[in-house]
Amino acid sequence: MKTQMLSLLAAMAALGATIGARAQDETIPAPIAAAVAAKDRPRADIDRDAARKPAELLAFAGVKPSDKVADVMPGQGYFTRIFSAVVGPGGHVYAIIPTELAQVAPKIVDAIKTLAADPAYANVTALIEPTAELGAPEHLDLAWTSDNYHDLYGFFGADRAAAFDAAVFRMLKPGGVFIVIDHAAAPGADGASGRTLHRIDPAIVRAQVLAAGFKFEAESLALRNPADPHTATVFSPEIRGHTDQFVLKFRKPAG
Repeated sequence: MKTQMLSLLAAMAALGATIGARAQDETIPAPIAAAVAAKDRPRADIDRDAARKPAELLAFAGVKPSDKVADVMPGQGYFTRIFSAVVGPGGHVYAIIPTELAQVAPKIVDAIKTLAADPAYANVTALIEPTAELGAPEHLDLAWTSDNYHDLYGFFGADRAAAFDAAVFRMLKPGGVFIVIDHAAAPGADGASGRTLHRIDPAIVRAQVLAAGFKFEAESLALRNPADPHTATVFSPEIRGHTDQFVLKFRKPAG
């Protein structure tokens, strides 16, 4: 059974890569394509592109040169580096780490501070702030968080996740976009799945973000995988790198 599952996942991943490659030729804006294709990106980042599909996701988000972007809970800076190249010298990227997460993951803080200090990323600023007080020195065009919402909800609770959504709403310009990417739990799964499986039901995310005042705009299917049974932790060898992930796009109302 395990061998069959791995074979199915591999086949679906290959099919998705083929379809994605065809789509990128026609739909990926040049600044995004150039940023992803840059030869100076870390080899470890490039090796993850097939699974993370950064060009397709950034095109879906609509990020463009001169934008002001928040990469919230940026990990080791995978998306931060790409955002930096896309927005260019006329834009800025704020790599924001909630204080609560910084306290339990100091290596992430060190990695992001090192990235922001690199002259190659002069348009990146690292910020460490309490979840309920997240913000930037200016209003932003885009806020982005990838594979993190389940941690906030599962380990710190629904109220903390709601405070996060409210903070993101405040930091965005009217008309600004909020992108949430995460590992999908089974429909109807409670918030405990964020702690036990590192997954969350997208319906929970959608309800919370809408309650903060956002309007739902669209969902990308780029990272969906119907072969994922949603029962294993995302770190399990049989599913790691092939989890079913949702990509939700919300917008702060204009005016």
